Amino acid sequence: MGKRYYCDYCDRSFQDNMHNRKKHLNGVQHHRAKKAWYDHFRDSSAILYDEQAKKACRKFLQKGICDFGPNCRFSHMSEEDMDNLKRQVEDERRLREDSDSFLPGRSIEDWLSRRRKKQTALGVKGDLKNKEDNEDSQAECDVPPQLLSIPDLPPSLLPPPTGGWKVKGNTEWG
Repeated sequence: MGKRYYCDYCDRSFQDNMHNRKKHLNGVQHHRAKKAWYDHFRDSSAILYDEQAKKACRKFLQKGICDFGPNCRFSHMSEEDMDNLKRQVEDERRLREDSDSFLPGRSIEDWLSRRRKKQTALGVKGDLKNKEDNEDSQAECDVPPQLLSIPDLPPSLLPPPTGGWKVKGNTEWG
């Protein structure tokens, strides 16, 4: 049967050869699915800017539905939706300003560099007791609020719970 290529954007697979892959990657369906995926992560201020630049869709306003759906070049937002989006953008801006004022001069890059230095110091010492102590102090270390404000953050990037991780079952590896 041969290898199969799976496209995460389109959620489909097909026989993997140069012709099929090129045909799929250049297809309209793939481009739309890829655009929809990346639009999911767009900033609300960028969405507001784009929607304000568009004219209202007459068919959507009259009938409440448009044949083109999300691919329509006109805006499907009502005045109420636009006001809610403006409020959301303003709230996000205020939140960003507030988080910057709480920790002046601190950014994610600063936090990551301090964390990297702690890890290299951990590796140089090589003492098991020091490693455990440093891991405890690192768990207590404050995580930048910008990092925690990201929705759907992977579990590997979330800080450990207070009191550490719970170990279930037998800890022997025999």
